[in-house]
Amino acid sequence: MNQVRFLRLGALLLLGLGRAAAQDIPVYPPPAPLDTAGAGRSDAQTFANSQVVGMGPSKGLIVKYERIPGNFSLKSTAVGGGSDYNTQVSKNANLVIKAYAPLLNHPHLKLILGLNYDRQEFQFSTPATTDQYGLYSNIENKGLSVIGAQLAVIRPVDAVHWYLFRTKTELNGDYNSDELSVSDYLKVTSEFIYGWKRSPTFAWGLGVQLGYNLGRQSIYPVLVYNRSFNPRWGVEALFPARVLVRRNLSSNSLLFAGYEVASNNYNLKLRTPFAAPNNPKVTSLELRQIDLKFRLRYEHELLSFLWTGIEAGYRYNYQFNAFDRTNSTRDRLINSQLGGTPYASLDLFIVPPRKLLQKAERSRK
Repeated sequence: MNQVRFLRLGALLLLGLGRAAAQDIPVYPPPAPLDTAGAGRSDAQTFANSQVVGMGPSKGLIVKYERIPGNFSLKSTAVGGGSDYNTQVSKNANLVIKAYAPLLNHPHLKLILGLNYDRQEFQFSTPATTDQYGLYSNIENKGLSVIGAQLAVIRPVDAVHWYLFRTKTELNGDYNSDELSVSDYLKVTSEFIYGWKRSPTFAWGLGVQLGYNLGRQSIYPVLVYNRSFNPRWGVEALFPARVLVRRNLSSNSLLFAGYEVASNNYNLKLRTPFAAPNNPKVTSLELRQIDLKFRLRYEHELLSFLWTGIEAGYRYNYQFNAFDRTNSTRDRLINSQLGGTPYASLDLFIVPPRKLLQKAERSRK
């Protein structure tokens, strides 16, 4: 069993446990439309960034709802003794809201402010019967929330070189409005990427992220690789966290296929303390969730400023484990795993209107 878990962990490390989101940050102005002749654009923007022709428009406001069909398994085992807890998850839903706005949009320096709100909800078919599994009662009654703000600095150095720095603060946990304490739920991540724009159709970069993707705050590598091979096909990758193959169906329709490794780290305050091998009174837990998603996504323009995205795929959960936050050693107390299951999501996002983009394009000429 340990060998199997080790191999699974190795596979996930190869695929990537990062939650870096450099490609989610819009770049103003957005990339030009793809040249249908396949020869690129002679009037390509002067200063480099990570986007290439053929990519979709920059997203300003995103509202996304994801639903995982109910009745998949949850299996939990207490570390160091104690009873097991097995049940079915009757509901697992996610609401995500993101907003991005340019604070500064100079040719040599761009500052992007981002805000996000995520809420994940669970319902279980069998109530937890022991104090150590009281975390599931917390999750079911309150949900798991994330409120965050970020600042991205995009620095186009010249026509070839660019770099990006981003810092993000989030409040992650099972809190509600009348009991929110910043110090109890605060998480901070940062990343730096340096890149090269080799042509209007090819940009790549290397960097590092300081984050919580394996539980403790650690440093992870990042590789950005965006390339349009021809007017129809391209790749958008933030390796090892995410790799997508892109198909340009038309000027206003895109199809993507690939994978994403998504991780969440939540702080939980228990209503009923319980005893653990190294702590007689556990009052706070850290819940670490790591999912591997195989994705098929379709994006389509509804209006000049409004797009929709429809996504479906399969989610494999690597872990849903709980660690002792009241103990400095961060002992693992509960091993859990959610059953694999299909999922689907629908989102709407606002993009810069075409007239505004055309005006910006004329002003750069």
